[in-house]
Amino acid sequence: MSQKKTPNEKVPFWRSQEGRAWTFQIFLLAAFVWLGVTLYHNTLVNLETRGISSGFGFLKNEAGFRIGEVTGVLLPKGGVLWFVLSLAAGLGISRWISRRIKKDTKKEPLRTKWLALCLLFSIGLPLLTLYLVHDSIEIAHYTESSSYLLALATGLANTLKVTLIGCVASTFLGLFIALGRLSPNWLLSNLCRWYVELNRNLPMLLQLFFWYFIVLQELPGVRQSLDLGGWLILNKRGLYLPAFVPQQGAWLFCAALVIALCGVWLLFRRSRRLRDERGIPGKCFWPSVGLLVGLPALAWIIAGTPFSLDFPVLKGFNYRGGTGLTPEFTALVVGLTVYVSAFNAEIMRSGIEAVSKGQREAARALAMREGQVMRLVILPQAMRIIVPPLTSEYLAIAKNSSLAVAIGYPEFVSIGGTILNQSGQAVEIVGIWMGVYLCISLCISLGMNIYNSKVALVER
Repeated sequence: MSQKKTPNEKVPFWRSQEGRAWTFQIFLLAAFVWLGVTLYHNTLVNLETRGISSGFGFLKNEAGFRIGEVTGVLLPKGGVLWFVLSLAAGLGISRWISRRIKKDTKKEPLRTKWLALCLLFSIGLPLLTLYLVHDSIEIAHYTESSSYLLALATGLANTLKVTLIGCVASTFLGLFIALGRLSPNWLLSNLCRWYVELNRNLPMLLQLFFWYFIVLQELPGVRQSLDLGGWLILNKRGLYLPAFVPQQGAWLFCAALVIALCGVWLLFRRSRRLRDERGIPGKCFWPSVGLLVGLPALAWIIAGTPFSLDFPVLKGFNYRGGTGLTPEFTALVVGLTVYVSAFNAEIMRSGIEAVSKGQREAARALAMREGQVMRLVILPQAMRIIVPPLTSEYLAIAKNSSLAVAIGYPEFVSIGGTILNQSGQAVEIVGIWMGVYLCISLCISLGMNIYNSKVALVER
C-alpha cells in the first residue's frame, strides 16, 4: 500500500514547482547561448572563407570623408572623467539624504534645508569640479584625417542632439494641440483635430521630403536673404543667428544662473508645502523673479562681460561667423516634431479626459481658475496615464532619426553606412548600430520609468 504524504514532508527540489521552473529556464538559457555561439562561429568561418578580416581594429583607420555638420565630442579622459565621478558622487549622496528624510518623520520641518543640502551635493560638487578641471577637458572636432571611431561618435552626437530637441519640442507642441482640441472654441478645436488627423496619416519620410524640398529649398538665395538687422538671417542654406562667445568670467555667470534656478525651485517647493499644510500659498513669484534676475546680473557686473556676440557676416558666397542651422537639421527637427506631436496630442488628450469630471467640478467649487484647475488638479492625475505611452513616442523619435539619410543629414546610420562602404566591415557596423540604438532606447525607458514611478498613484 502506498504511503500518504504528511503535511510536513519536504518535496525534493527537482520534483517541486520551483525546481521545474529553474530547470526549464536553465535549459532555455543554454539553448540561447548555444545558438549565439553557433552564429558567431559560422560568421567568422564565412568571413574567413571570403577573405574578409573581422574585428573592430578598422575603427582606428583614417576616415578620409567629409561630414557636413560636425558636433564636438567630449573625449572620455582627463577632466571629463573627474566631472563624471563628481556627478555620480553628488547624486549618490543626495539620494542617500533624500531616503533618510523620507524615513525620519521628525525632520519634516527641516525638509527645505535638507533639499538645499541635496542640491549642494548634486549640483554644487559637479560645478566645483568642472571649474577646477575645465582646462583639461578636451573636445574633439571631426576632420577628414580623423578616425572612423571619431566619425561614428560625431554621428552619434548629431543623433542625440536631434533626439533631445525633438522630444522636448514635440511634448510642448503636443500639449498645446491637446488643450486646443479640448477647447470650447469651435474653430480652434477643429483646427487642432485636423492637425492631428493629417500628421498621423502621412508617412514620416514624406513629411521630411515636404519640409526639406518644398519649404526650405524654396527660400531665397544667399544674396537675397531675409535679414532682420543681423539678428536673424534666413536663406536656403540655413538659419543664421548671433553666437555667444564665452569670455573670462563666463563660468561665474553660468554658476550664478544655476544657483538662481535651484533657489527658485526651493522657493516653489516651500510655497507648495505651506499651501498643503496651512492652506495659504507662500509668496514665491517676486522673490523668484528677484533671485533669477538679480543673481545673474550681479555676476555679470562682477565678471565684466562674460559673453560677447559674434554676428554672422556675408563673406564670399555664404555667411561666416555666428551660429547656423543647416536646412537638413532644420527639416529633420521640424519633421520629427510635427509628426510625433500629433501622437503626443492624442495621448495627452486621452489622459486628460480620463480624469473624472468630479475632480474638475470640485476644483471649481473651491473658486480655482481654469488654469489652476488644469495645472494643479487635472494634469498631475493625467500624467499617470500619459507617461507610459509617451515613452514609446520618445523611442520612436530616436529610431526615426535614422530616416535623415534621405535628406542628407549626417546622423549615426548615414555615417555608419559610409564607413561600411569604405571598409566592408558589414557585420561590425551593423552590430554597432544595434548596440547603440539598444543603449539609447534603454536609457530613455529607464528615465521615463523613474519619472513614472514618481507620478504613479501610491496605494496605502
